[in-house]
Amino acid sequence: MSTTTAPRPVPGFDDLERDWLRARGSVKWHRPGPRVLPAWVADMDFPVPAAVTAALRDAVDRRDLGYPDWPDGSPLRTAFARRMADRYGWAAAAERVREQTDLIQCLQLVLHLATGPGDAVAVQTPNYPPFLATLSTMGRRAVPVPMQDTDTGWHMDLAALDAAVARKHCKVLVLVNPHNPTGRVLTHGELEEIAAIARRHDLLVISDEIHAELTYAPHRHIPFASLSPDAARRTVTLTSATKAFNLAAIRCALTHYGPDRLLALRDAQPPDLYGTVSPLGVVATQAAWREGDAWQRELLTVLDRNRRRVHQVLHAQLPQVRHHLPEATYLAWIDTRPLGLGEPPVERVLKTGNVLLDGGSPFGPDADGFLRLNFATSHAVLEDVLAGVTQALAPPRNAS
Repeated sequence: MSTTTAPRPVPGFDDLERDWLRARGSVKWHRPGPRVLPAWVADMDFPVPAAVTAALRDAVDRRDLGYPDWPDGSPLRTAFARRMADRYGWAAAAERVREQTDLIQCLQLVLHLATGPGDAVAVQTPNYPPFLATLSTMGRRAVPVPMQDTDTGWHMDLAALDAAVARKHCKVLVLVNPHNPTGRVLTHGELEEIAAIARRHDLLVISDEIHAELTYAPHRHIPFASLSPDAARRTVTLTSATKAFNLAAIRCALTHYGPDRLLALRDAQPPDLYGTVSPLGVVATQAAWREGDAWQRELLTVLDRNRRRVHQVLHAQLPQVRHHLPEATYLAWIDTRPLGLGEPPVERVLKTGNVLLDGGSPFGPDADGFLRLNFATSHAVLEDVLAGVTQALAPPRNAS
């Protein structure tokens, strides 16, 4: 590990006890076992905002766990519309918002209503493995649109997207922006070109924007549905407070339906067929959006520091690997193929460095040889993760 001055510790973010992390039952630290450092699944290690804890505790202390009185939907519908207006200037309609348990269910329900077996769905690759697995399990034809690794970072090949949509007769584009796993944030110009392709080919756009609030300046998230009236009419937006506030287990996500027909189809379903959101999930999301912004600003300073540290160490100690500073998310996407390892890098890092990362074929075609590293942890844990990764991937000392 290269020598560096330790940063000023940030209380609540850098004082994590590893015994506490391992004692929790969540999969990130529990599954790998006591000898392995986990930097794989996309959970942050940090405690949730105090405002969220207080709101949940208050609901439990009041024994407020009965059936909620929400004749017109949960209060999150209005809260979502307000947050979109305040953050992005998007006049999202509260009456078009519906609650689900998580983002994967949101995607599956929209695909179920809007497509049938055999229908073609364009999707960026690499991509979030459960999204790709959903397309396979549901019998939809995934049409990969590979992200391009350039000297200036990861980019969508928009000409390839246009050609693939036309050639494969796609009905849907699943757009992940900010992008998991590359961390790319699409610009207004790129989004306008995608909107033109969607209009030209009459595509439904399912826009996963769950990482929107984890975007680093000067990059700026732009909701796809905010681009134009046409984009609004053909876009279904998926989001949740869970990524930006570390609330995965509350099981609460939101879908904003742009197409009238699709919203009518959704509302014509039996009301409980796809489950209902937990009132505690609503309480936690409200508290995060209402009182968690100061916590989130501090979070972003820590994540910004960590993403730069990952980039610095990789550049200094593993100069052959390719890595671009992510523009959003807390995930680093690392190309180890120039190392010529001869074995999957996830296995090498686990076996030699005692660090568990994600990567490889579950992220799509041509993802073998890549690693995804979650840097949402304390400075001390991140240093040990990076030490294990560089130890595992460094060439032998006698190598020429």
